[in-house]
Amino acid sequence: MSQSNFSRPGAIDLSSLRKPGAAPAGPGGTPAAGGAPAGGGAVGSYALNVDEPTFQADVIERSLQVPVVVEFWSPRSQASTSLSAVLVQLSTEYAGKFLLARVDIDANPQLAQAVGVQTVPLVIAVLRGQVVPLFQGALGESEARQYLDQLLTVAVANGITGRAEPVGPAAEAASEEEEPPPNPRYEAAENAVGAGDLDGAIAAYEELVKETPNDAEAKAGLARVQLVKRTQDVPADVRARAADNPADVEAQKLVADVDLMGGHIEDAFNRLINTVQVTAGDERNAVRLHLLELFEVVGADDERVIKARRRLMAALF
Repeated sequence: MSQSNFSRPGAIDLSSLRKPGAAPAGPGGTPAAGGAPAGGGAVGSYALNVDEPTFQADVIERSLQVPVVVEFWSPRSQASTSLSAVLVQLSTEYAGKFLLARVDIDANPQLAQAVGVQTVPLVIAVLRGQVVPLFQGALGESEARQYLDQLLTVAVANGITGRAEPVGPAAEAASEEEEPPPNPRYEAAENAVGAGDLDGAIAAYEELVKETPNDAEAKAGLARVQLVKRTQDVPADVRARAADNPADVEAQKLVADVDLMGGHIEDAFNRLINTVQVTAGDERNAVRLHLLELFEVVGADDERVIKARRRLMAALF
């Protein structure tokens, strides 16, 4: 999938941001260090402070392998302080599934201006150098977690499966807790995904599912890669076709795929459930199976999947 597919209305192109030759002075006249605690003091194993000189390396380049969540904050904002604590806690809990990059807009006004920050806190994500807007304002843990889970679904569906190494002042403590080694059972499939070999990854996951039909991880991996492949070449008129004919099963399925890839998970589910209601026989069953496949992508424990399953059952019976 091309980088442009991550674009949203109002998204910011970060390609023009480059690393300057020298670091600007931080508060108090000292150079601003990327991993050093800032005014808010919120740091963690997977959270670091970034500035204009380090933004290219710590955000844009890291986003090629792992989702980077960028928090624009100010020490003058109580809402920023509250949200920072939530995000740092979640970054530690998610253990490298995303990296939290914090930008003090008071110390980095040019960077804030380049991104278009008007009020703080503002949270965006960066995937392969492209912005995915997340939310603005202070959220509680459960709400922030929903946005992060949706982001990770989009990232994995697009083959961004890397895990961040511990960073910042707490990295040493985190490194003492060794993570279990990756399961070699999935190595061939994961390597194929990393190399962009979608057909190879599909074949590897299909073999795993054939060997162990109840392997939830293999089934989810297969569904994710198949989703990426289906959305590589989407006809420009597919949304118009779907709007003109609610019973056009292929168009509805493809639009649902595109919506899911863009993080619009509930829209994708609702579209297919509505299609189930206006079709019958083999066509209805094809839509049902497609929806179940998208459930695999998002995860059986996701609240949106649980709700959609209930709606699907009501639509079927």
